Amino acid sequence: MAATDIKRYAELSVESADIRPHESTWQRVRRSGSVRLGGGVIALLILIAIAAPWLGTVDPTMFDAGSRDLVPGKTGEMMTDEGDLVKHTFWFGSDSLGRDIYSRVIYGTRVSLFVGLVTALVSLVIGILFGLVAGYIRWLDGMIMRVMDGIMAIPAILIAIALVAMWRASLTTVIIAIAIPEIPRVTRLVRSLVLTIREEPYVEAAISLGSSTPKIMFSHILPNTIAPLVVQGTFICASAILIESILSFLGVGLPPEIPTWGNIMAEGRIQFVSYPHNVFIPGVFLTITVLAVNILGDGLRDTLDPKMAKRL
Repeated sequence: MAATDIKRYAELSVESADIRPHESTWQRVRRSGSVRLGGGVIALLILIAIAAPWLGTVDPTMFDAGSRDLVPGKTGEMMTDEGDLVKHTFWFGSDSLGRDIYSRVIYGTRVSLFVGLVTALVSLVIGILFGLVAGYIRWLDGMIMRVMDGIMAIPAILIAIALVAMWRASLTTVIIAIAIPEIPRVTRLVRSLVLTIREEPYVEAAISLGSSTPKIMFSHILPNTIAPLVVQGTFICASAILIESILSFLGVGLPPEIPTWGNIMAEGRIQFVSYPHNVFIPGVFLTITVLAVNILGDGLRDTLDPKMAKRL
């Protein structure tokens, strides 16, 4: 076969795989419609969370008995810090205590995103450590994975409820309770990657050169697991946001005085028939957030995995 024929065959193979040659990973990520859509929505939610003190019209914990159960758009009265009653428009209505649903939903964005991001970070850090050790140090593999299998045998929501019930309900407790069931999933993913990567020639070369075990694990193996872990982190974030809302809705999550989407829905479910907006509005925010994070994760999976990379 001539050299020109070989070159043409290679070009056709690249085109049939729908992959652009000489294109960096960052360029593929930027082209992904899923990444742009999911990332754009998440960026907007992060801006809302940061600007909550300015976007929120009143203190989310402030209530007024004369402005209870107002429908969205109605005008009522709220008492200022000085004790004066002023006219106030309840854009998302008010709850049974006269609190502004709009301000509570805006501030709830902070809590939900914080829980999701921190839970994903904690799960990834601990799971990476366990996964590297289990995958590379053979004699510790069975011990670590049996513990992880035992944790995975219990439904995540039951573990979270049990841990929150054991300790005082707080933001730290909820994050720990949600992170623990996610650690085995990260550990299994990292372990499976390490079992493959440790057989690569560059790892064997590092071993033959006398590199220490920590250096091999963190300098040669860990960098090659980053792409799948980024994708896994997005799914953990979405799951954590959803579980936190479930715990708060069941009354075993964050304290009622902390505005979260789950707390708002839990307080509004009693009057759902008469005032469905108390449940519907925070539910819409929750749905959009979880959907955006999952869309971002799908887009990252398609672009960071060379086998699944495609023209978007």
